[in-house]
Amino acid sequence: MQKNTIELISFELCPFVQRSVITLKKKNIDFKITYIDLANKHDWFLKISPLGKVPVLRYEGEVIFESAIINEFLDEITGDALMPSEPLAKAKQRGWIEYASQVLVDQYLASTSTNKDDFEKYSANLNQKLTRLESEVSDQGYFTADSFSLIDSALAPLFTRMNILAKGFNQHFLQGFPKLLALSKNLLEKDYVSDSVISDFEDVYINYLKTNKAFIANQA
Repeated sequence: MQKNTIELISFELCPFVQRSVITLKKKNIDFKITYIDLANKHDWFLKISPLGKVPVLRYEGEVIFESAIINEFLDEITGDALMPSEPLAKAKQRGWIEYASQVLVDQYLASTSTNKDDFEKYSANLNQKLTRLESEVSDQGYFTADSFSLIDSALAPLFTRMNILAKGFNQHFLQGFPKLLALSKNLLEKDYVSDSVISDFEDVYINYLKTNKAFIANQA
């Protein structure tokens, strides 16, 4: 693919953007990334992003938005598919990708809660969803089997953040979920996952939580 025919519009901390970066890197697609400040959105961005959210992908003068759609598009325009071709298997994977999006929302709400009550409420919601995921994930290294797929792209940003929360704030959300822990370890060891965030992501993420007075970041 011609270099820089793809541009990804991003925000440094967005897990949904990270999904698309993982897919781009996994498939060795040339791209450039443009970071914006979501608190100060430029008119040009609002013009191309109907929902005012990232990620947005620009491809040969056209615009695609929503991470799951972007990832399927990237998969379809390249070889070595990361999505099943059989309709039922594809539909099931799409469903779990959507489920993963809701897990990411619960993780965000739990980690950014500013008081104990909210933290416990959203942590309980997150734990419930993780329990369901644990019952679905394979024990073969990846979510569905022994090879990487788009559901792994969807889940990896969750593990990136949980790993930092475990190290930085002693919040072990994956404790008691051995298959998810194994999946997390496997994915975080991959270059296309570890290199899918900015180089100082851990520091920026921790500072974001502290600056926004997150309950888990202000216990010391």
